[in-house]
Amino acid sequence: MAPGPVGDFDVGGKIVAITGGASGIGLELAKLVLAKGAKVLIADLRLTPESESLVDGKNVIYLKTDVAKWSDLENIVTVSKEKLGDVPDVYVAGAAVFEPTWSNFFDDTETESYASVQINVNHPVKLTRIALRALLSRNKKGVVLIVASMAGYQGNFGATMYCTTKHALVGFTRSVGQLDRHEGVKVVTICPGIVDTPLWDTKPTLKRQFGYHPSLAISAKAVADAEMELIESGKIKGGTVYEISVLGGRKIPTYFITPPGYDPKNPTQGYMPKRDDEGANAPIWNLLKAERQSKL
Repeated sequence: MAPGPVGDFDVGGKIVAITGGASGIGLELAKLVLAKGAKVLIADLRLTPESESLVDGKNVIYLKTDVAKWSDLENIVTVSKEKLGDVPDVYVAGAAVFEPTWSNFFDDTETESYASVQINVNHPVKLTRIALRALLSRNKKGVVLIVASMAGYQGNFGATMYCTTKHALVGFTRSVGQLDRHEGVKVVTICPGIVDTPLWDTKPTLKRQFGYHPSLAISAKAVADAEMELIESGKIKGGTVYEISVLGGRKIPTYFITPPGYDPKNPTQGYMPKRDDEGANAPIWNLLKAERQSKL
């Protein structure tokens, strides 16, 4: 018999599995749930010094995980049962990539599939299915939290694959919202705006290209705080897509989305970044120009 809607869900005493939990937003969430008495499974490719300091083999365990491999995702449940005594109650799909040189639309060097789709889309979808199967097998209520982005309902020429993958997560979350009231498994998605992370320093043109400015950025801790509310609050139902930005948080309806802080009398001002879609995207234009001239 299905347990009914999840409702309020205190993480104290629960098991929380977080992909991408070794750094950034995932690490901040790990610290928050640990402080509330949860046990944490960090599933990531490698530990950072800060996340390594949390791992004690008892309340916090680390599992080396390549989220593009479904066997590694399945192993999260196996290891949780072996080392923490049960299947996880909360599953957080936090691992993702942002237009890496080795997997993006314009360079297009891959021959079988886009690794960015494997990581950003297939991993959260498959983790949700694994979570559903594990929770139902124990007749437990649980939560799946997917980390998407405001890119999930807008476009950006220089981040084509990233926007595409995040759109997929928004659609997926809305599609499986009924699992909450029918099966007691709540699936929700958080869509952060610009977050202050080391990502912005990985390429010299990145901040200019995507309009990064400190006044527009929120901290990873602020996102993690919002994630805690999505997990624990019974007011947040399955299928919810929730935005968090410097202007605060809001649920995103299916239709008629307006930018946060949008002023119809002055639409070019306010929160939205000023992108350099021409100059910073010159390498893309040059690549397409070369392909046009190649006459394949």
